[in-house]
Amino acid sequence: MSYATTVVAVVAVTLGLSSHLTAQGLVMQRNLSLTLAKTIAEATLAECQSKGFHTAAAVVDRAGQVLVMLRDEQGSAQMAEMARRKAYTARMFRMPTSEFQKRTATDPSLLPQRDVQDILALGGGMPIQVAGEVIGGVGSSGSSQETDEGCAKAGLAKVADILK
Repeated sequence: MSYATTVVAVVAVTLGLSSHLTAQGLVMQRNLSLTLAKTIAEATLAECQSKGFHTAAAVVDRAGQVLVMLRDEQGSAQMAEMARRKAYTARMFRMPTSEFQKRTATDPSLLPQRDVQDILALGGGMPIQVAGEVIGGVGSSGSSQETDEGCAKAGLAKVADILK
């Protein structure tokens, strides 16, 4: 076998193995930091407090697991649980929970999605996105659905420059 043929064969084998290894390699993804999640939750809670509401806020990661949960001193445990479920729903369905609520109410074939564990079809949850990729969710509970959604949006607005 000539030197050139040997080099070509080695390169071919190397390229073949590297493409195989790439397919089984690491998956790179963006994730929320605890610091960013805390900032979002604090800004969400502060927005509702500025409107006179005693609410709760929750932020979940891309897997739907709680990173941060805050409750106003006068908020209830039920508010915290509802905020968590709104954040989870926004993350899992990659849309505001008010949109999920409308979509599932008008299409009978989608109505069973509301029965999935931890899903809550009430306004107040927003997906957290970076470059079109949903990496988490934020939920607010304790005021009206519209106000809760506005508070969650305010939490996201606080970190908008980071999420670009």
